[in-house]
Amino acid sequence: MPMGEAIGPLEPRWSPVRRIAVLRGGGLGDLLFAVPALDALAAAYPDAEVVLLGAPGPSDLLAGRPGPVHRVVPLPPAHGVHEPPGRRDPAEDAAARRRFADRVGPVDLGVQLHGGGRWSNPFLLSLDPKWTVGARTGDAVSLTRWIPYRYYQNEVMRGLEIAGLAGAPPVRVVPRIARTPADRDAAERALSGLPRPLLTVHPGATDPRRRWPPERFAEVAVAVARAGAGVVVLGTPAERDLVELVTKLANDRLPDGVVRALTDLDLDGLCGVLDASTVVLANDSGPRHLAEAVGTATVGVYWMGNALNASSFGRARNRVLISWTSACPVCGVDCTREDLPRCPHDVSFVSSVPTGDAVREVTDLLG
Repeated sequence: MPMGEAIGPLEPRWSPVRRIAVLRGGGLGDLLFAVPALDALAAAYPDAEVVLLGAPGPSDLLAGRPGPVHRVVPLPPAHGVHEPPGRRDPAEDAAARRRFADRVGPVDLGVQLHGGGRWSNPFLLSLDPKWTVGARTGDAVSLTRWIPYRYYQNEVMRGLEIAGLAGAPPVRVVPRIARTPADRDAAERALSGLPRPLLTVHPGATDPRRRWPPERFAEVAVAVARAGAGVVVLGTPAERDLVELVTKLANDRLPDGVVRALTDLDLDGLCGVLDASTVVLANDSGPRHLAEAVGTATVGVYWMGNALNASSFGRARNRVLISWTSACPVCGVDCTREDLPRCPHDVSFVSSVPTGDAVREVTDLLG
C-alpha cells in the first residue's frame, strides 16, 4: 500500500488543531496496535500536541520515548474504559476524573481507539472536544465522524481507518517503537553470560484461552538449547509461577540449568531484552507485539479469531501458528460468535498447534 493512501475514507482535516487527545486503554498489545494511528495523526497535524489517554502501566512505554506522543495522561477509573481491581469509592473516582480532565486540558480533536464506543465515546465526549472520530456500535453515542465497529477487523487497520476520518493517512502500517540506551543497558544486565543466538519465550497471555500449554514452550526451549542457542523465559511478576514452571520443565531435561527465567523486568528491560533477542516465541500477547515493534523476529501462537484481529502482516520475520478451534473444548459453545456470552471455561483454545511446527519456525528464524 503506498504511504498516504488511506485504509477507508480520507476526510478533510480540521483547523486549527492545537491538541489531539487519543483514547486507548487496555494492555500493552492494545497500546501498540494504536501506534500507527498515532504516527499518522502526528504527521497530519505537525503543530498539534498529541496526548495519549492510556492505562496506567502500559502507556508508560510511550512516556518520554521518541515517537508521536508528546504527553501521556493515565486514565482514571471509569466504567468500561479503565477499571482497576478492587472496591471503588464513587466520590473518589469522580474526583479522579475531574483531575484527569484538568491534566488533559482543552481538546480540539478527540480520537477514540478504544473499542465500539458504548463507554469510551461518552468518556471522550466528557472532555468537550471540538471534533471527534472513532468507531461505534449501534447502541453507542455518535461522534463527529465515525465508522461502524465490527469485532473481526485487524486492530491496526481499524486505528488507521479512524485516523483517516481526521484526514490523517498512514505513514506506516507496522507498529514501531524507538529503542533507547536505557533499554540496551537493562538488557546487558539481564542477559549477561547467555550464548547467542538467543530465543526469548513468553508463555503468558491475559486470557487463559490464548495460552499454549507450558510443556510445549519447554519442549521448544529444550530443542534450541541443545542446538547451542541461549534461552530466556520472561513474564510479569503475576506470571512468575508460569515462567518458573516452563523454566523448570526445560531445565529438568538440560544440564546446568541453562534456561534463564526473567520476571522482574521493567518496561526498559523488557524492550531491551526483546530487542537483543534473535527470536521471540510467544502467545498472542503484549511482549510478542512489542518484540515485533522493536524489530525482532517472532513466532506467535494464535487462536484463529485473534489471528485475524492481531497477527503480523508479514511472514518473512514474523511467523503465525494458528489454532482453528471453533468451539469450546469443554462445553462446545461456538467461540466465533461475538454475539454470544463468553463461556466460563478457561481452557486453552490453542493447544492444537503442534510443537513441531513451532520448533521448525523458531529454528528457521534462528538461522
